[in-house]
Amino acid sequence: MKKSKVYFTDFRTKLGEGLPTKLKKLIKKAGIEQIDMDNKFVAIKMHFGELGNLGFLRPNYARAVADVVKELGGKPFLTDCNTLYPGSRKNALEHLECAWENGFTPLTVGCPVIIGDGLKGTDDIMVPVIGGEYIKEAKIGHAIMDADILISLTHFKGHEAAGFGGTIKNIGMGCGSRAGKKDQHINGKPNIIQEKCKGCRRCQRECANNGLMFDDVKKKMTINTENCVGCGRCLGACNFGAIAFTNWAANKELNCRMAEYTKAVVDGRPCFHISLVIDVSPNCDCHSENDTPILPNLGMFASFDPLALDQACVDACMSAAPLPNSQLSDNMSKPNFKDHHDHFTNSTPESEWSTCLAHAEKIGLGSREYELITIK
Repeated sequence: MKKSKVYFTDFRTKLGEGLPTKLKKLIKKAGIEQIDMDNKFVAIKMHFGELGNLGFLRPNYARAVADVVKELGGKPFLTDCNTLYPGSRKNALEHLECAWENGFTPLTVGCPVIIGDGLKGTDDIMVPVIGGEYIKEAKIGHAIMDADILISLTHFKGHEAAGFGGTIKNIGMGCGSRAGKKDQHINGKPNIIQEKCKGCRRCQRECANNGLMFDDVKKKMTINTENCVGCGRCLGACNFGAIAFTNWAANKELNCRMAEYTKAVVDGRPCFHISLVIDVSPNCDCHSENDTPILPNLGMFASFDPLALDQACVDACMSAAPLPNSQLSDNMSKPNFKDHHDHFTNSTPESEWSTCLAHAEKIGLGSREYELITIK
């Protein structure tokens, strides 16, 4: 297989040249201008950060990408889908308020901000996964699939389950609706937390399988386990956190499902991918806090191949020295420390990332072989 091209530049700037300008230069050198964007809708998929977290990408980087898209005649919008867990991004109203508070407004980024799976995370579309082994149809945010072009803008960092959060996770998990995130994270069926159920029956209107029954005496909802198919659509319909899943998928299966969801999103349309290895926190930006970085700021990467991009970022991280006074260095200084010769595993030993890249290559998402081209 021919090596994919991955373009790289560091965070050093010349006098009078800021990092957003350098990012624009990088993505142009990487070939973003090859995409016909004239009058096309362009989804820029990124993570707006949970409230309380300060490790997410700054809006300035998003503005740089949106500006290039507009220069090329495109109609950009920033987007992400609602979260599966309760937090500040579980529905579109709170998600937008979170994005605004973290600095992502049409004024600051130069384009609209749209939540991809709608008000309650139920506005999704079924997308076939060509070659999928775990997922046959992915539930993707409707606005993301309506876009003509997808650009992913990723904060590359550690992750407590998947080892690291890179391009594949940004697209696969991030573009899934709430039910789509359930597909990736969880096996099995939901349960009703009775003390939280308000008896509003809103969830029942979302169920297409008669999987929910209302107890007229207790005025509470219950699960009909024989009819329930575990689709997760009721989860997005509940405003009170009364519906929960407990049977979480193992990390390996989670990784494979993320790769297949990514393939569903990118197949059949122009895509371009950017990843910034900066503020490499040990955990996901979904946390309402962030820890000190485990690795130094390494640079900005761009490619048409999402898998090659993740592999290049991983390789760069593995070649870097751990930062002192971090979760990684703390673990490495423990008396019983077992060296996995892997910064992400050493930082979070229960995590695992290699199966994601291996499965992504197996299903034809891209190549792990790449040529690194450095831009000054």
